[in-house]
Amino acid sequence: MADEVTLTYKGHPLVRHGNDIYYGDPSDPYVVYMQILGSEKKNGIETANRVQVMLLSNAEGLNMMERIVRVSEKNSLYSALDIGSIWYEKALLEAAQ
Repeated sequence: MADEVTLTYKGHPLVRHGNDIYYGDPSDPYVVYMQILGSEKKNGIETANRVQVMLLSNAEGLNMMERIVRVSEKNSLYSALDIGSIWYEKALLEAAQ
């Protein structure tokens, strides 16, 4: 069996499937979900210019709307990942207390 390479950001898993990006460990109480809503070409490279970022609870028995803890829209993937990682770390610290 070949070794799989897992992409991480600040020590947490980062998984992309199409325009959907998940950040965080699925076994943690929270995970960050990002959806690329728009993109543009800059210097011949397709870059995201509208990204919705959500902090989601992994609590069982909640519907999707009840799982949303925080939501924002950013104008770049970097900005979305930056705020998402801050929310995620803060939520994990609060859950541990």
